[in-house]
Amino acid sequence: MNHDSYDNTYIAGILNSVKTIAMVGASANDVRPSYFVLKYLLAKGFSVFPINPGQAGKQILGRMTYARLADVPEPIDMVDIFRAASAVPGIVDEVLRLDPLPKVLWMQLGVRHDETAARAEAAGIKVVMNRCPKIEYGKLSGEIGWTGVNSGVLSSKKPLMRPGFQSFGVRQK
Repeated sequence: MNHDSYDNTYIAGILNSVKTIAMVGASANDVRPSYFVLKYLLAKGFSVFPINPGQAGKQILGRMTYARLADVPEPIDMVDIFRAASAVPGIVDEVLRLDPLPKVLWMQLGVRHDETAARAEAAGIKVVMNRCPKIEYGKLSGEIGWTGVNSGVLSSKKPLMRPGFQSFGVRQK
């Protein structure tokens, strides 16, 4: 499979078919990306199991945290990896020991490991690399447009208020 780009139907098929997600590298720190992706996926109805050895036995967003994938008490549909690419081979070794195998191995933005992706695919697992399920879900559902993403008018600058018609995306001196 070409992992440089994904067809929207491939991503939508994954997001529509998975129910349980194990998030490897989930953080209890509410300013970490894994925390707000976990929060978003829970809000969308997914059953998400945080995986973090340092937080095992504690709760993150009301969900029990586990040290290893094998500790999750029910079958996992998707493993979402929030770890550096160098950690992926060990995680995939753990994934391939699960019974039943997950349907999907998902690597977050900036995470890509082609050799282990090929191993997972050879075992019948779909793979997504260098993508975020929160962003992909928002893109496919249209939600991401609600915040002005891809509108070309995003700015942290305060709009200049002028008399008459206000155009917040174009500044005039």
